[in-house]
Amino acid sequence: MNRLSAMEAFVIVCDSGSFSGAARQLRIGQPAVSKAIAQLEEYLGVRLLLRSTHGLTPTESGQRFYEHAKHAIDSAEEAVLAARGAGAALSGRLRVSAAVTFARLHVMPHLPAFLDAHPFLDVDLFLDDRNVDLIETGIDVALRMGTLVDSSLTARRIGQGRRLVLGTPAYFNRAGVPTSPMDLVRHQAVIYDQRGGGDTWTFRQGSVETSITIRGRVRATAAEGIREAVLSDLGLVISTEWMFARELESGAVSEVLEDWSLPSIDLWAVFPTGRQASAKARAFVSFMESRMFGGDGVDCAALADT
Repeated sequence: MNRLSAMEAFVIVCDSGSFSGAARQLRIGQPAVSKAIAQLEEYLGVRLLLRSTHGLTPTESGQRFYEHAKHAIDSAEEAVLAARGAGAALSGRLRVSAAVTFARLHVMPHLPAFLDAHPFLDVDLFLDDRNVDLIETGIDVALRMGTLVDSSLTARRIGQGRRLVLGTPAYFNRAGVPTSPMDLVRHQAVIYDQRGGGDTWTFRQGSVETSITIRGRVRATAAEGIREAVLSDLGLVISTEWMFARELESGAVSEVLEDWSLPSIDLWAVFPTGRQASAKARAFVSFMESRMFGGDGVDCAALADT
């Protein structure tokens, strides 16, 4: 590795906390990473990392070098793009985190156009309904939904979606169509057992609010399971319109209680703390914002959970 590559490897080692984690991100062998760090330490004449059974910890010199190296790498990427001008091609690898079902329904269909627009760029998708640690996994940007609670990350709100009460025609033919939120207590619900889901909901109609606790025999911690359960006529669901967009359009599911509203849900682009958002990440976020919402997102230093 040259010195710039070794410096990048050192930053990734610090972020991931291990040589093996850095090797996976760089797609090279662990010995090559260890050798690069050793050569960097020899060149600088200082110890950068303390190695122990508990992992790797930057020395005082290593921490100072890490901060400057991280800034230098980010600045170098921006400088290259600035020198090449507005038409500069993005290249390298973009690492994106998103929930499984949201990515399948709303990211994957748009990827061909994004990759066509950036032919020298590769995309790694890390799909999990739970929020992953962006620093440890080397994520450039995460798409997350709901209320964000940790102020350590920077986020951009790129859109907002409705929550709806949905079910299949077969289920409503069997169980009846609810005409008020109170009717839901007599129905079987499929409950999404993750943040952004749950079994207690507040409905609003004008100035009237009513809170309802739904019940159901089926719970799932993954949105894919929720979709399959609902489409198998196991019950109604309170869900985002994003999760059932195609089925709503085709009539495979229908919305009820349309004259009552539920709290909307925000979609955020979340960036790792301590890093300037890369040009690749910004391009991806702008692309998704434009495709899904027409490009009216709001920049903010937001609350975001790791």
